[in-house]
Amino acid sequence: MIEIRELTKMYGKQYALNHLSLTIPEGQIFGFLGHNGAGKSTTIKCLTSIIEPTSGQVLVDGLNLAEHHSEIKKRIGYVPDTPDIFLQLSPKEYWNLIASAFALETSEKERQLETLTRLFDIEGKEYQTIESFSHGMRQKVIVIGALLSTPDIWILDEPLQGLDPQAAFDLKNLMKAHAAQGKTVIFSTHALEVAQQLCDQLAILKAGELIYSGTVDALLDSAEDQSLESVYLKMVGRQQEELNRGDDDESSTN
Repeated sequence: MIEIRELTKMYGKQYALNHLSLTIPEGQIFGFLGHNGAGKSTTIKCLTSIIEPTSGQVLVDGLNLAEHHSEIKKRIGYVPDTPDIFLQLSPKEYWNLIASAFALETSEKERQLETLTRLFDIEGKEYQTIESFSHGMRQKVIVIGALLSTPDIWILDEPLQGLDPQAAFDLKNLMKAHAAQGKTVIFSTHALEVAQQLCDQLAILKAGELIYSGTVDALLDSAEDQSLESVYLKMVGRQQEELNRGDDDESSTN
């Protein structure tokens, strides 16, 4: 279980995250939703120790991330929000780097790579440079790297972006299977239909603040319209902002 307690990140006087608190259980797929700049990637980067919060705590199975950084990081597979990293390497070189960081046995690494490269249809391309790949192919390389060490905790920032339909389908099935094993899947997405399809629970962020945390079913049951898209946009979209402005304008004329 992951507990986020009063997590705050500030840049100058600007809040990227404002006292975020929530619990992410094991055995479920947990999604983060929000517009650009809502705080999704900031939260994920705090969870993966890429950035340090200004204040607050992250606990993983009761261990404070700040105090047990190395131990916890070995349990995490991370897909960043862009695959444009290590572009001068080949996929094989990148995966070897990941394997070395996680101290994987060669036999385990090769077994995993055989399965994953076949699944994501990247066999025969292992020695080309990542720079020569399309966005979707780069994403496959990064996803394979994240799963290579068979981590307990998957933290995926927009993992489906750029993937072809088959690869997206396969990754979604892997996410479901991982959660079904009692492990943790955390991902962010702008694709609301994907969130509705996959998430057991989700958090909706707006301007660095949590405005909803709970199950998808509970959120939909609270509204007459059963589309996550319409419920989400009523909560954080332009439609709600325009309605609020309209109410203000009407009150000012009365």
